[in-house]
Amino acid sequence: MEAVRAAIEKQVIGLTGLALGGVDFENPPGDPGLFGPQSVIWQVHNDFTSMLCGGVSALLLQMLHPLALAGVWDHSNFRADMLGRLRRTSQFVSVTTFGPTAEAERLIAKVKAIHLRVNGVGSDGTPYAASDPDLLTWVHVAESSRFLASHLRYRNPQLSRDSQDRYYREAARIAAALGARDIPTSCAQVEDYLQRMRPQLACDARTREVARILLAAPAPSALARPFAALVMQAGIDLLPPWAQRQFDFHPGALRRRLVRTGVAGVGKVLRGSMRNGSYQRAQRRISRAS
Repeated sequence: MEAVRAAIEKQVIGLTGLALGGVDFENPPGDPGLFGPQSVIWQVHNDFTSMLCGGVSALLLQMLHPLALAGVWDHSNFRADMLGRLRRTSQFVSVTTFGPTAEAERLIAKVKAIHLRVNGVGSDGTPYAASDPDLLTWVHVAESSRFLASHLRYRNPQLSRDSQDRYYREAARIAAALGARDIPTSCAQVEDYLQRMRPQLACDARTREVARILLAAPAPSALARPFAALVMQAGIDLLPPWAQRQFDFHPGALRRRLVRTGVAGVGKVLRGSMRNGSYQRAQRRISRAS
């Protein structure tokens, strides 16, 4: 059984930023990182299954913003390495959530420097910059709202509204460090923000092409392929209904039920298999406080 558990864990880690290496989550001993184990963000981000599903949904939602899409289209190698992009995004989230303070701050500075080089003109002639505070806010809200939606669906539907608001306040610290402004910090503010942003969103041929490549992203192995396909469908299901309509996604009731049942079942298996995820490594770092 241990061999089976270890094999499952290896496959899961292959889908995440841990596959990239380069970050020691277990040192220095006692370092709480940016948030610490009592935070809600640790609670929401500690489950691989819900985070992967939420991450796919976040990328789809982000691409509905024409300028966010333009930055990816012009400056990303997503066509050749979508799995790599998913891993890099996963690494940023896991390090800023669970990593030691110095590593989290280093990665934030690195991403800020990359953003300064991502500039261009959208398909309608509108200039864009990845460092634009308003665009950073959109990317953040799309991401954090889908992570929380996935957590509520697949991990803890009973998470209180107060805790959900606290999650948004905590996550906003990362967005602010990257340069975002006027960041929504409660469920009500996030819901209002998404509604206000809807007139700016669009789904054109390029949006659909990015979505197609994302949903067809290769799994790291044949063994992980069924799980990866399930995660992609769960990401679609986690989109707000209006966003699903923009993409022309129309999953029927039976498919939704099958996807949700499948993800819930797989999630239980994966939670029982993980021993060396970023969350578990961070816990060992905290427990070794000198």
